[in-house]
Amino acid sequence: MPQLRLALAQVNPRVGDLSGNTELVLASARDAAAAGAHLLVMPEMVLNGYPIEDLAYRASFIRASQDAVPELARRLDQEGLGDLVVVVGHLDSAKDHIDVERLGVPKNAPTNSASVLTGGRVVTRYDKHHLPNYGVFDEFRHFVPGNETQVIQVRGVDVALAICEDIWQDGPSAAADAAEAGLLVVLNGSPYEAAKDDSRLELCARRAREGDCALAYVNLVGGQDELVFDGDSLVVDATGELLARTAQFEPELLVVDLDLPAATAAMPDSDTRFHGLRVHRTVISADTAAPYEPLSPALTERWDDLGERYWAIVLGLRDYVRKNGASSVLLGLSGGIDSTLVGTIAVDALGPENVFGVSNPSAWSTEHSRSDASELARRTGLRLDTVPIAPIFDAFQDVLGQEALQLDGIAEENLQARIRAVIWMGLSNQYGHLVLACGNKSELATGYSTIYGDAVGAYAPIKDLPKTLVWEVSRWRNAWAESRGEQPPIPENAISKPPSAELRPGQLDSDSLPPYELLDAVLDAYVERDLGSAEVIAEGFDPTLVERVITLVDKAEYKRRQYPPGPKVSRRNFGRDRRVPMTNGWRESL
Repeated sequence: MPQLRLALAQVNPRVGDLSGNTELVLASARDAAAAGAHLLVMPEMVLNGYPIEDLAYRASFIRASQDAVPELARRLDQEGLGDLVVVVGHLDSAKDHIDVERLGVPKNAPTNSASVLTGGRVVTRYDKHHLPNYGVFDEFRHFVPGNETQVIQVRGVDVALAICEDIWQDGPSAAADAAEAGLLVVLNGSPYEAAKDDSRLELCARRAREGDCALAYVNLVGGQDELVFDGDSLVVDATGELLARTAQFEPELLVVDLDLPAATAAMPDSDTRFHGLRVHRTVISADTAAPYEPLSPALTERWDDLGERYWAIVLGLRDYVRKNGASSVLLGLSGGIDSTLVGTIAVDALGPENVFGVSNPSAWSTEHSRSDASELARRTGLRLDTVPIAPIFDAFQDVLGQEALQLDGIAEENLQARIRAVIWMGLSNQYGHLVLACGNKSELATGYSTIYGDAVGAYAPIKDLPKTLVWEVSRWRNAWAESRGEQPPIPENAISKPPSAELRPGQLDSDSLPPYELLDAVLDAYVERDLGSAEVIAEGFDPTLVERVITLVDKAEYKRRQYPPGPKVSRRNFGRDRRVPMTNGWRESL
């Protein structure tokens, strides 16, 4: 059987940065060539970054992308890398072969494409066929679908191409099987969510068996606004057995040696279609590679479910800060578990020298909250400053009192939160730190936050972590530190003490919310799984509890719309996944 040395480049591009992303491809090509690879596969839309959203419509962006592809081919050849076959994902257009005035065709007919480069030229192009339009994806809005699959012959082996959603739907595996391809390579921009790596592996194994061919899956890594790409690139053989897999959340070049069937003359007629796909073949090199000593397969250790969530959030925060040209962050440190976990994440993402905490004690702040914040600073090395708000609060009340407008109750509590936010944003303006909001998903769901107060900021790292998972992830981070012989970063008291906003004497979260174990279970049913009230009650929850939680969720939509972005780690986050009208007369009946 012919041998093929395959390289998969798991890289971290930046949306819109064509020149920087081109350099990523060139660097990967140099490393792949140095490793003796015959074929290098880059991820989906790597030249443009992903997702590009409505940038897809911009003619100037399309033209720049179209110009970048042949220029990349020329630069590869100029650097002596012309013998390497490179498959690269990019934005293109179908304007030359479809009626762009047809109803429903996106402006300028953009395509999500992959081009094959070798010998200083572009030898063929594949356009993504299945355009997902669910969850976080809007590709049916943004792109024109392709109608054919590409099979390229490299070193005497037929290699079929596909892009991401194409293998989640029927088609490319059948086409690869019909063409008797020995390998199906899939370019991906597949965002992270909890336990998705398990379903990816199962899918790849199933598609390999259906196509009777090995399958190589290469994914993006990095953060892009609310999405995090976890990498998790892998290769399976024709039986679905895992051969090699990359690390999660880190750039990596995976080089794998494959023994594959020799290319055959078999090819369907040009008019034959398989699940809507016409098969087109391009012979690049029919001669097989000279025999060589195969490399040992690479299988990296996996993070558990809590570790995955933690490092996904770290990566999302790091890239949001750095890709937007900032270097440091600021957050209010109350000594509570939410801000303590966010401070730890920020230190892991950016280094302690780039994390600035501000303690804003009020008249109701407890001593242990102040000491817990100080202990976090001692353990992690972040900088902590203290700015008491009691004098400012009193000044506000004095002025309002003179006009018979003095605040009490919730208004008085919210005033404290908003004073803190003014201080944080002032320091942000002065020193250029990005402010982090420290609210969790349970608070976000129920509106248990102060708009223009603790809800201010540029990014919200744990907005997709329910409160119960905040505690679990915090314990995981401490246990991981202990396993490495390090001091746990999170003070135990921050984990064990009852949660409180400390905006009035003796206040506890349980005064306003159900116990978090019950609350999060109802939220899972109503928000994550989109069940109606009757269905939630049928799962065994008290009707009064269900009505209370659903009412809180429905009334807080306007707050969530104004909350900062944060990384998606669950099946359904508030933001790209869940879009509910703010003005909405529908109410669940019990």
